[in-house]
Amino acid sequence: MENVVTIEAAPVAATEKRRGRPVVPGSIRQMKLLEKAERIDNGYVGRGRPINSESKRQQVLAERLAKISSGIEIKRGRPKMAKPTPEEDMQQTLTQVFADCL
Repeated sequence: MENVVTIEAAPVAATEKRRGRPVVPGSIRQMKLLEKAERIDNGYVGRGRPINSESKRQQVLAERLAKISSGIEIKRGRPKMAKPTPEEDMQQTLTQVFADCL
């Protein structure tokens, strides 16, 4: 046996009074909210610091993007140092020792 409970909801009137702070259509706050909603609809969110396209960082990023789009390979990080051969290392050491003696 299943217990089935049916609940009937009372119809809600369309003119029911809203709770909380009343909305004044012509207020400054409502105007700001409408402007914000329009900006969001147009795709502008407006969060964070605005971009200065004339800054050094933006110029570097633009150059990097141009290199990537033209197909130039961008190497990341510091270039590797060429290790001297044992003969070159010995030559540098001897040169430093003799320079210190003189």
